[in-house]
Amino acid sequence: MDKNDQISAKELQVILRELRNVLERQVEGDVVELGCYKGATSVELQKLITKLAPTKRQYLYDSFAGLPPKSQQDNSPAGEQFRGGELPASKAEVIRKFRQANLPLPVVKKSWFSELTSEDIPRRICFAFLDGDFYGSIKDSLKLIWPYLSMGATIVVDDYQNEALPGAQKAVDEWLKSHQASLKVEASLAIIRPT
Repeated sequence: MDKNDQISAKELQVILRELRNVLERQVEGDVVELGCYKGATSVELQKLITKLAPTKRQYLYDSFAGLPPKSQQDNSPAGEQFRGGELPASKAEVIRKFRQANLPLPVVKKSWFSELTSEDIPRRICFAFLDGDFYGSIKDSLKLIWPYLSMGATIVVDDYQNEALPGAQKAVDEWLKSHQASLKVEASLAIIRPT
């Protein structure tokens, strides 16, 4: 992972462990990542999918236009560098990374999360990695995937304990008040299992 990617080595280790757990238990459904940036984490997820469950597909979603505008829930003195338009990437760069790694290409959809509909996602989801950074993006992601999670599915949310991005935790905590799921926090990630 190069330093331009937003996931630390420890976080990646946790994400891959959780995906491995789902794949080894043969939970039904595909893998989704909302917020793939330049695709470095996506490539690592695909390596594991190809090895353990090659019939599963990976679906990636990103605006490729950088971050959306901040809401009030996202304001933090520690996060001044995170503004609308920061962290742009390109769909072509993501596809290139997969080709260079000689991996099956994922389904890649360019869109703001708020504009995605049920038509854009797989019918069953076994694992979801949500890396939307901001309150609205995490809230939109949870709302979108929740009805399609299989029994035994796992959701991992990035930046849950990142003081620079407080909206991620606010969105998850709000969501959990009205949805049945367990929460475990590790390496600043929220690991959510519907119950």
